[in-house]
Amino acid sequence: MILSGGTGTRLWPLSREGYPKQFWPLVSELTMLQETAARAIGPGYAPPVVVCNEAHRFLVAEQLRAAKIGGARILLEPAGRNSAPAIAAAALLLRDEDPNAVLWLMAADAAITDVPALHAALDRAVVAAEAGQIVTFGMQPTAPETGYGYIEAGAELPAAAGVRAVTRFVEKPDAATAAAFLAGGRHLWNSGMFVATAATLVAELERFAPDLLQAVAEALATAQRDLDFVRLGAAAFRAAPAISIDYAVMEKTERAAVVPASIGWSDLGSWAALWEVAAQDAAGNVAQGPVELVDSRGCYVRSEGILTGVVGLEDMVVVTTEDAVLVMPRSRAQDVKLLVDRLRASGRPEATQHRRIYRPWGHYEGLIQGERFQVKKIQVRPGQKLSLQKHFHRAEHWVVVNGTAVVQRDAESILLRENESVYLPLGCVHRLENPGMIPLTLIEVQSGAYLGEDDIVRIEDTYGRV
Repeated sequence: MILSGGTGTRLWPLSREGYPKQFWPLVSELTMLQETAARAIGPGYAPPVVVCNEAHRFLVAEQLRAAKIGGARILLEPAGRNSAPAIAAAALLLRDEDPNAVLWLMAADAAITDVPALHAALDRAVVAAEAGQIVTFGMQPTAPETGYGYIEAGAELPAAAGVRAVTRFVEKPDAATAAAFLAGGRHLWNSGMFVATAATLVAELERFAPDLLQAVAEALATAQRDLDFVRLGAAAFRAAPAISIDYAVMEKTERAAVVPASIGWSDLGSWAALWEVAAQDAAGNVAQGPVELVDSRGCYVRSEGILTGVVGLEDMVVVTTEDAVLVMPRSRAQDVKLLVDRLRASGRPEATQHRRIYRPWGHYEGLIQGERFQVKKIQVRPGQKLSLQKHFHRAEHWVVVNGTAVVQRDAESILLRENESVYLPLGCVHRLENPGMIPLTLIEVQSGAYLGEDDIVRIEDTYGRV
C-alpha cells in the first residue's frame, strides 16, 4: 500500500501542491512513486493499492502505467486527513477480501538505496506481522538528525528473530537529545513504513480510534468505483479525524514492534537531503540540468531548463524552474516552508501550481499572457482526447506543430497535420483528439474578454469530469 498524499512543500519550487515531489524523478530516471512501487514487484507481491488526492488520480495511473505496473487500485481521498484515515481505508478494503493479507505500508516519496537489505528486513517484519504485531522499520541513525522522529527499541521478540519490541516513540528531538540518542545506540529513526495484517490494523483502529474507523467505513460503503479508481464517500471521509497512524494507534498499542534496518533510507524532506544522497563532484557539488559552476563548493544546483550559472558560492542551494528561482544556504533548507507560506498568503499562484498543468489527456503550459489574449502550448498523449466543450468568453486558434489532430467543431470533423490550423469561434462546441501514435503538440492562441480556466462548459468527458 502506497501513501501518495503529500505535497512536498520543503522541495519548492520543484514540488508544489499541483505536482508534488512523489511525481518527480529526484534520484534516478524513475519518479519517486515509480521507485516505491517497483520495490514490491514479483512473486509474493499483490498489485499495489495507492491512496492519493483525487486531483492526482490520473498522474498516479499514468505513472504506474509507464512503469508497467498493472492491476493497481487507486483510492481517492476527497480531502487530506493525514495517514490514519488513508491506512484505515486500505485496511478495511483488503480485510474484507482476506483478513490475513499482509499489508506493507510505504510513503511514495522516500529514497532507499539498498533494496536487497530492505527486502531482508521485510521478510523479518512479515514473520512478526503474521504473529499479530504491527511492525515499523527503524532506520539506523547516521547522524544526530533533528528532523526525524525516533523509536526506542526494546528486547527482541521471541517469535520473530531480528524484530524488537517498541519501548516508546519520541517526537523530533533537539540537537542535544538527538546526539544522546545517537551515542546511546537504542534509538532508531522512524521511517513511517509499517507491516501488519489487515485484520490486525482494523482491530487496533477499532480499539483506539473507533470514530475514525466508523467514518472511513462509511466512506468506503458510499464509495463510487470507475476504472481503477475507488472514490471514497466525501462527506463521511471528511468527518474522520485528521490524525497520523503514529498518534492514532502506534503510540497506544501493545502490538508495536520495530525491525532495525540499514537500507540507505532518506525521506528526501529537504534540498539538503537531496544533496546528501546525490553523487557529488570533487568539490562536493551536485549539479542537475543545464548548470555551470565556477569556484563553488558544497552546493546543490538544479535547473529544469534555464541555464543556471553559479560563481563563488559555498554550501548553497540554487533551484531554477520555468517560473521561479530559489536561493538559500543549505543549512536553511528546512525553512523553505516559511517562504511558501508567505507566497500563499500573498496569493501567488507559484506557491501551489507550476506553469505546466497536467491533465488526464496530457498537459498544457502558459507561454505568453497579455490584455485579452494568451498563448499556450498543449500536448495530448496518443489516443487521448479532451472533453467536448464550449466557452462563453473566448475564441481560440489552434496550430499543430507536431503530430496529427482530429478537431470536432460543431458538426464538422477536421483532420489537421503539422503546420495546419483551425479557428474556433466563441461559443462553438469543440473537441481535440490525438488519433496518432506520437504525442500531439499544438499552440493555442486565446482571445476574449475573460480567459480563466473556469470558462469551460463540458458537454461530454471521457474522464468523468464536470
